[in-house]
Amino acid sequence: MKTIIQLFDESIYNYRTKTFLWEKNDQKFKSLTYGQTKERVYQLASGLLELGIKSSDKIALLSEGRSDWIISELAILHLGAVNVPLSVKLEESNDLYFRLKHSDAKYIIVSGTQLKKIRAIIEDLPLVEKVIVMDKVNLNEDREILYEEICREGKEKLIENQKKIEDIAKSVNGSDLANISYTSGTTADPKGIMLSHRNYTANVEQAMSLIEIDTTDSNLIILPLDHCFAHVAGFYTFMAYGANVATVQRGKSPMDTLRNIPLNMKEFQPTVIMSVPALAKNFRKNIETSIKAKGESTVKLFNKALQTAYEYNREGYNKKKSLITKIKLKVYDKLIFSKVREAFGGKLKFFIGGGALLDIELQRFFYAIGVPMLQGYGLSEATPIISANSIHRHKLGSSGFIVKNLDLKICDEDGNELPVGEKGEIVVKGENVMLGYWKNEQATKETIKDGWLYTGDMGYVDSDGFLYVLGRFKSLLISSDGEKYNPEGIEESVVEKVKFIDQIVLHNNQDAYTVALVVPNIVNLKEYIQKEFPGLSWTSREAKIESLNAIKDGLDQYKAKGIFAGEFPERWLPAAIAVLPEPFTEQNGMVNSTTKIVRSKVEEFYQDRLEYLYMAEGKNHLSELNMESLK
Repeated sequence: MKTIIQLFDESIYNYRTKTFLWEKNDQKFKSLTYGQTKERVYQLASGLLELGIKSSDKIALLSEGRSDWIISELAILHLGAVNVPLSVKLEESNDLYFRLKHSDAKYIIVSGTQLKKIRAIIEDLPLVEKVIVMDKVNLNEDREILYEEICREGKEKLIENQKKIEDIAKSVNGSDLANISYTSGTTADPKGIMLSHRNYTANVEQAMSLIEIDTTDSNLIILPLDHCFAHVAGFYTFMAYGANVATVQRGKSPMDTLRNIPLNMKEFQPTVIMSVPALAKNFRKNIETSIKAKGESTVKLFNKALQTAYEYNREGYNKKKSLITKIKLKVYDKLIFSKVREAFGGKLKFFIGGGALLDIELQRFFYAIGVPMLQGYGLSEATPIISANSIHRHKLGSSGFIVKNLDLKICDEDGNELPVGEKGEIVVKGENVMLGYWKNEQATKETIKDGWLYTGDMGYVDSDGFLYVLGRFKSLLISSDGEKYNPEGIEESVVEKVKFIDQIVLHNNQDAYTVALVVPNIVNLKEYIQKEFPGLSWTSREAKIESLNAIKDGLDQYKAKGIFAGEFPERWLPAAIAVLPEPFTEQNGMVNSTTKIVRSKVEEFYQDRLEYLYMAEGKNHLSELNMESLK
């Protein structure tokens, strides 16, 4: 079974003098060839060996995207050790602390900007022997050491360490653990997905059966490198093809880094970009803003061009066979679409869409302007790619064709396989399926049965073999970047601890933030008003304001400085609430016979309220709609 090390060695052998990595720190992008990358990997591995890192040691990696992120992972793997990639979004010390402690991390490689998070919790991590800091900073803790120093010592000792590193690398097996990749999972505690070397190399081979690129292609990696999708599709698949990858220029803050994306695209001129819905929507918004700034005549031309492209392209596989429309589209492309593409550097061939599902209208838009957004589907437990559309075989609105060497079936709630066209749970089996969850046998048994991975996603396969993903088979929140979380723990806790809330349903379907539908406990609210504001009539506007404030204050207790702070990740707590005029009951069809809330029916019935919560006025908990709901 091929290891990541063998995959890397093959690329070195085939493409040694070709450029692999690009990075911009100052005025321009600087490159490393495949051969130079190997030198850097061995120097770092030599330094880590001197530091005392051994096979199977867990090394956490917390950093923004950069060439040294990829070099660090490869060096870790060459020593038979395990990388624990961590998201830079982990702000709460509870989230970060849990992963570092749970993974048994003995070493941490961290960027200068993320170091403060580690310093805040290092005293509670006695197992950690060294914190390796990637940037030049003043070290103020005995366990801290500069990455630069590790590399320098590694270079000095490389002659005597080279053979040791090569021997260790040769001893690594495909079944050996490569990563413990944490997700929010389906409980309050995150789950560590154990991914082997073969999980990765198998998924690279599977990706290559659909993703068609060559040695001239380049990818600007916008997604965080710890993201499983960015890992496989972003750099390992490109490495296998002998292509090259760049990381976004790091800013002083996450917002600075985001601002660098459009600038870097123009400078680097990538041919391929990985995207998630949040980024795709932002790209479209910027394009439309730019078109509006050019005046009404340009807006009319652009809209006419879009209409023509939509009419011609349809869903891609069934393009309209009209020579006149095709000629019109070529004219529009020269007049306007080619100029729009310059915002992406002018060489972009296509996007690869992963994470959460892209809506079909968004896919049509990018297809129209000449940079198709090819939707794929996967999850970290499958390392992650399961299906994808490609330039030569695609259907807009679908999640694409199944990768090679992967079995997929659609099952009902009892695990019975369903015929083509019927919807049920997506279940897969292949070498890309994870080893299991780190230190969580129960969750592993619930997710992998007889070698089959039960994804928890609902979908169906059409007669042409294209997979359509419809949402969750079970109730999970899905953020705009594709991360998933089970809301039930939060909902149960709120109902138990916030006395002013009787029922609550959290909602996030690939949106910027989580919102909540709240059924208030009117009895407790009336008692509260009577006690705290004697003489204030329940029917008065003032009483309603104080009641809504009390509901909001109760939910805020789960946020920073609240009495329940740290129980749940803040990103899944509601940023906006809709207070409802009636409870969820069996009579209105929103509760089933086992007293469980039927989430799909609630969301369908209150669709307008949910949409309102994503508007500026909807974020105000004192909105008129909320006032009117208190009776």
